[in-house]
Amino acid sequence: MNILYFLIGVSLIAALIFLALFIWAVKSGQYEDNYTPSVRILFEDEPEEQEEAP
Repeated sequence: MNILYFLIGVSLIAALIFLALFIWAVKSGQYEDNYTPSVRILFEDEPEEQEEAP
């Protein structure tokens, strides 16, 4: 029975850690841009410049 209490405690700590990381990600602006990912495939890529051999 003691192992159940231990596992419940560990799972609550892990859930709190994931919640804190999610809140940090939202506050740091990770989910700010909702438009660009849906139309990114429509954008033209910049052509890469090739260096000429001397």
